[in-house]
Amino acid sequence: MKLKMIVCSLVAFLMMGFAGMDLSAQKSNHIKSGIASFYHNKFVGRKTASGEVFSNNQYTAASNHYPLGTYLKVTNTKNGKVVYVKVNDRMGHPKRVIDLTHRAAKDLNFTQAGITQVNIEVVDKMEGQRNVTAQIQGRFEDNVL
Repeated sequence: MKLKMIVCSLVAFLMMGFAGMDLSAQKSNHIKSGIASFYHNKFVGRKTASGEVFSNNQYTAASNHYPLGTYLKVTNTKNGKVVYVKVNDRMGHPKRVIDLTHRAAKDLNFTQAGITQVNIEVVDKMEGQRNVTAQIQGRFEDNVL
């Protein structure tokens, strides 16, 4: 009985520690490269994996490589354009690293091609929120060639 209480306490303690982990440890300047695509309009209005309603006018993304709620800096390697997005969904295409909203894909200038090569870097929540807000308000400056 005592052993069971000790084990349960230990498990609870460990779970609390993992729940409070900061994604900045995941950042460590690691850049993931891969193919990006963008959502089809048929998904507009549907719920995402995070429970948010999908809109192609937001700066969000689907990825199986990052936890929901993670903010990412996505760079189109062909033209250097950058967007910041928040991961709020999962995707079904195994050969793609990220699926962006149409708005984010347009900012990266690859809507005609449909896909592009990108570099993805995890950023902290504060930086991600600040840059997503700046993009929405049209005052994001890193997106200039």
